Amino acid sequence: MANHRFSSVSEEEPCCNISKKTQICLCVFFGLLIAVIIAVPVGILMWRPPLKQWKGEGTTAHLYEILLGRCYTYTQIVRPELGHKDCQKIVKAFTKAFLSKDPCSSTEQDYQPLMELTDEPVPCNKTLFWSKSSELAHDYTRVRQDMFTLEDTLLGYMADGLKWCGDPGSSEMNYHSCPDWREDCSNNSFSVFWNTVSKRFAEDACGVVHVVLNGSIRNTFDERSTFGRVEVFNLHPEKVNRLQAWVMHDIGSVHSDSCSSSSINNLKQILKRRSITFSCQNNYRPIRLLQCVKNPGHSSCGSYI
Repeated sequence: MANHRFSSVSEEEPCCNISKKTQICLCVFFGLLIAVIIAVPVGILMWRPPLKQWKGEGTTAHLYEILLGRCYTYTQIVRPELGHKDCQKIVKAFTKAFLSKDPCSSTEQDYQPLMELTDEPVPCNKTLFWSKSSELAHDYTRVRQDMFTLEDTLLGYMADGLKWCGDPGSSEMNYHSCPDWREDCSNNSFSVFWNTVSKRFAEDACGVVHVVLNGSIRNTFDERSTFGRVEVFNLHPEKVNRLQAWVMHDIGSVHSDSCSSSSINNLKQILKRRSITFSCQNNYRPIRLLQCVKNPGHSSCGSYI
């Protein structure tokens, strides 16, 4: 009887006896299912919408590295008295001001942490503004190293000639395009930065301040320029007692404006209403000398060379 019971059990088919082919199919199915379960959320996390296309040129390549290198150059070589500045923190604050944000909704507050890290005194009587005369003004401060344009300060030195913007849908910089202030928006991250640092530069000015203006163009004092919109109106009358304008004409060019022109008179009236004295000089001799060094053979330079 016992032998009969044993024989019956051994001859039964196991309940889970399936073919090898079926086993392989099930393994493949469950493997694919697991892969899909893992891939879908990872794909969602990694997928980013395409960056918006703007009319202006994109972020300067290697922006972070350029900013960091310029910061170290300025604080260690150009002005070693600022060697205590933390360039790593400064550059992180710079990029944090615009990364992952709408580049057309930038505000002055975005740059406040950066401004606090880069406080830098400019001696009284040594501030030099410029409008439509960048090259000439910077030629002058390279020779007169005790005078400062905005680009001779830490933030101006770091950002000069660079472009940048981010995108709200990405933590990366937009290297393809950035807003153009004329065609896209005026309150973009690039323009707001320069307005913010220009405002502080003017607010910090004291004593006699100077401006180099281009007399070879019409509307030498342009109220729409950064100098006309921002810097003039942020000079503090209790600290600035006079603004000295130098109206410079290109060598060999036809003179369009001078100290007696209507646009310069507009500047004079604005300063008068703000209780700041104004003085003006055409073709300031030291700057004229620099122009003639580049044009030594021109007849108008005979008395300078």
